Amino acid sequence: MAKISSQDLGTLPITKLLIKQAIPAAIGILVMSLNILVDTIFVGQWIGSTAIAAINVVLPVSFFIAALGMAIGVGGSSIISRALGANEKSKALKTFGNQITLTLVLTITMVIFGLGFVDEIVPAFGGKGNILEPAKIYYIIVLYGVPFLALSMMGNTVIRAEGKPKFAMYAMMIPSVGNLALDYLFINLLDWGMAGAAWATTIAYVLCFAFIFWFFLSKNSELKLKRCHFGLNRSIVLEIGSLGFVTLARQAIVSVTYLLMNNILFDLGGESSVTAYAIVGRMLMFALFPVYGITQGFLPIAGFNYGAMKYNRVKDTIFIAIKYASIFATVVFVLLMVFPEAITKLFTNDSQVILETPPAMRWVFGVTPIIAVQLIGAAYFQAIGKAKQALLLTLLRQGFFFIPLIFIMPIFYGELGVWMAFPISDILATLVTAYFLNREIIKNLNPEIKRLKSTI
Repeated sequence: MAKISSQDLGTLPITKLLIKQAIPAAIGILVMSLNILVDTIFVGQWIGSTAIAAINVVLPVSFFIAALGMAIGVGGSSIISRALGANEKSKALKTFGNQITLTLVLTITMVIFGLGFVDEIVPAFGGKGNILEPAKIYYIIVLYGVPFLALSMMGNTVIRAEGKPKFAMYAMMIPSVGNLALDYLFINLLDWGMAGAAWATTIAYVLCFAFIFWFFLSKNSELKLKRCHFGLNRSIVLEIGSLGFVTLARQAIVSVTYLLMNNILFDLGGESSVTAYAIVGRMLMFALFPVYGITQGFLPIAGFNYGAMKYNRVKDTIFIAIKYASIFATVVFVLLMVFPEAITKLFTNDSQVILETPPAMRWVFGVTPIIAVQLIGAAYFQAIGKAKQALLLTLLRQGFFFIPLIFIMPIFYGELGVWMAFPISDILATLVTAYFLNREIIKNLNPEIKRLKSTI
């Protein structure tokens, strides 16, 4: 795969460019998702199904803290992409330095808070009954590695903003492979149980950080920082915050959703229902890797060309990204409708979990072919720096539709109602996103209209 510079984002043909950006992103997401998937299989087979539920309890807490890094990364990378497109290298450097400072301060503060309230946080997120003790073991150890994960997630988005998707892919692959090897060593050979699973994950975060740290020190990166770049700049921090808040809000909603789902399903169906949700959640991360890869590849292309005022290229990028993402989403839909039982048996031998998970999986992935519109639509507004629209569209599915539905639907349909909430919220969110995206294309991605506005 040929090397890509940031300037290529504004010149290469869109389809070729999207492929060059999306394939490494998709491979990286695939490997990371496989890591999570196989990690869950190892834990389920070597420790037990309760351990799967315990990890599912901890994930929203650790991922929310790590999402601070992702939020700062995505917000800052939107600025960096547009700055590079407008040939404002100094602004790109200052933004990157501010991203590092913000990530360190915020994540370390959150980890200290998280470790101070272990006994309150773990039960609140569904760590009850037999799930409580293994969840606490996993939680404490993993939290030590979360700042490294946050810095890695932040740095990974900056690497993409530079137009270096291969290195971003490597950054996702290295810790994934390391985690699986350490899982085998710590859980299977050394018999460390939940502590082994936790230490494997934590060390994997450190490996990821080490690679990204090397990248920015090497000649591969265009962004060479000096001490002056780390001092916080108010306008840059506010712009990072406004755009990054979209990502943070998304992860906050994901964490709240995990909290509510774990508790609602525990009350309706007990530990087996929580485990079924954990398995379905892993498949959501794994199966849609090509769609997420296209979305990740789309972001720097849209941001760069919008900053360079190449609006026809932005418009073409939107349509091409939606087309390819929809094709892959349809393939995923077919596979999961046909093989849910076989997939479930990979994770556990628990007969009750095997009984509950396949129908849940079919409901959750019931309208997968249409989700490309909502993912690309929300990503577009974030890429071009329109934080309010991006925030609205990001929160639509889970915040405005899904969370109310998981309280309403069980009143009429019991546990089935929880699973039915997934496709209903997807349909509603896609319709609203399509409306806003279509309006944006008509009003603001027409070069003639943009030129007319600029003369008024």
